[in-house]
Amino acid sequence: MTKPQINLQDAFLNQVRKENIPVTIYLVNGFQLKGMVKGFDNFTVILELDGKQQMVYKHAVSTISPLKPISSSYTSATTNATSNAITNATTAEPKQQ
Repeated sequence: MTKPQINLQDAFLNQVRKENIPVTIYLVNGFQLKGMVKGFDNFTVILELDGKQQMVYKHAVSTISPLKPISSSYTSATTNATSNAITNATTAEPKQQ
């Protein structure tokens, strides 16, 4: 039985949301949005600043940068999952056609 894959994006966004860590969202058009992540789904992020909320479509996002480093529990869990995924991908037998 395989372990469920950890979604890095969801883990990161959930951590900054739960810990109320301010973020800067850099958009592909160069704009920067600052605020707190209040919620997210597969396609959008809700950002709040000064009591005002904005919905940002993820396809418009280039980078999300937290104001402070996030806890090691996030990085260790995701690093282990990523390492395992990379190891599994690189050691897998090539498919025969």
